[in-house]
Order: sequence, then structure tokens, then C-alpha cells
Amino acid sequence: MVRTAVAFSPGHISGYFRRVEGSEPSTTGSIGAGVVISEGVRSTVEEARETSIRVVRQGHATAGSPPVEYALERLGVAARVTTECRLPIGAGFGLSAAALLATLTAVNHLFDFGLSADEVAAYAHEAEVLHRTGLGDVAASRAGGVVCRTGAGIHAEITRIYPEEPLYAVSLGALPTASVLSSDEAMARIAAAYPDRCPRDLPDFCRLSRGFAERSGLVAPEVRRVLDACDAAGVPASMTMLGNGVFACGKAAERVLSGLGEVYTLHVAHRGAYLIEEKP
Repeated sequence: MVRTAVAFSPGHISGYFRRVEGSEPSTTGSIGAGVVISEGVRSTVEEARETSIRVVRQGHATAGSPPVEYALERLGVAARVTTECRLPIGAGFGLSAAALLATLTAVNHLFDFGLSADEVAAYAHEAEVLHRTGLGDVAASRAGGVVCRTGAGIHAEITRIYPEEPLYAVSLGALPTASVLSSDEAMARIAAAYPDRCPRDLPDFCRLSRGFAERSGLVAPEVRRVLDACDAAGVPASMTMLGNGVFACGKAAERVLSGLGEVYTLHVAHRGAYLIEEKP
């Protein structure tokens, strides 16, 4: 029987960020704030002679994931990997980081590497930075909460609060993260828009994020329509970073968003990546 390990990692919605350029991937990343969410990625890893990656979302499968393939190569292993998620991919839910953390957590157990959580996160962060699929999602998703990162990389100081109220989100399509992260002009606008403090609670996070989104110039027309509807109802809302989506909080948020797309009800996660099972 083929040995198998299954792990899960929560996703992460970034509300505002500023890139920090380091001398190497471990010191490159971002500062900012976001919410580690209960939805994420489940990864099933099997021993194999050659690496293959299958990405499944609601029954639809695609092949390949350069960041995951890179991370497996860095560890010197071949594996058959299947990642599964419910949320849209490329829409600002931090699923690239979640796929890496879940997969590497499973790989660590399956191949008996004995890596610490820090070491697993370091490999995941390196893959994210080099492939320009994220800057701070790995650091945030190592644990739960509404997070505020005051330094770059996985060893930076991070404060976490754990509100009980849910967050609601709609996705309007994918936004290629690499195209934004590789644009000097976009990065300059983002740096100038950065709100230089941590959120006090979930509504404050939404408000700070909204100010950042407006000043950064990243709000697309389709996102603008959703934000306008939220404004009209007095619902705190902003744009997922980086994705064509909107997150909102408050009693009226679900009702307002329900007329604009499929609503995802998200809760603040209380833990990071973890092993679900290993067999035989």
C-alpha cells in the first residue's frame, strides 16, 4: 500500500500591505494586516517515482503548480500531490501559500524529515517569493487570527487578535498576483497608500483596508460596484489583496453581498497548518 499523508492549511485575506525587499527570499516579504480564514487548502501527498500536482476546486481539476513543484525539488523528493479547495483560486484568499503549507506539512510527516514548523514555513515562503505568488501569506497563515505583521519574513513580529464575528466575501474573478508584485509603479502606489498602524478589531481592519485600497489605485470597476453597494448600506468593506474580490463585515454584509455574487461565510481561524491523517 502506498503511504499517504493529508494536511490542511488555512487561507489568508490580505487587507493592506507594503513590500519589503531583502537581500534573499527569507528577508523579502511584506508588512501589513490580514485575516487568517477557516477556509483553505487540503493536500493529500503520496510517495511516487515522479512528481505530479493535481489542483482540485469543487470537482474541477487542473494540473501543475510551479511553487509546489519547486518546494518538493528543494526538499529532494518526488510525490503525487492533490490539493483541494472550495474558495476561488487567484482571488485574494491566500490559497497559494495554503497549498504550500499544507503540502509541505504532509511531506514533512510522510518522508520523516523532522522539520520544525519554522522550517516548513521557510520553504513555503521561499517558493512564494521566488514565484511572486505572495509576500506575507505564509507568515500570516502559520497561526490564526486577524494579523498585523510589522516585519518581513516568517520570523517577523506578528500580533494576532481573535474576534468571533464572521467575515463575508464575494469573488469577481482572478487577479494575477505576479503582474502586480513585479510592477514598480504599482508597488510605489501601494507603499504610499499603506496605513501605518495595526487594526483594533475586525471593523477597523475593514476600514483601514478600504482606505488603502482607494489610495493604491487597485480597485477595478467590478469591485467598485460592490463597494458602492456596501457603502450605500453602511457595511464596512474592502478589496481582497490581491484579487478581484470584496470582503465585508457587519450584520448587513451577507444580505448586501448576496445580490452581487456567491457569498462565502468565513470565520477567523485559530490555528495554522496541521496534519489530518497519515496512512498506513
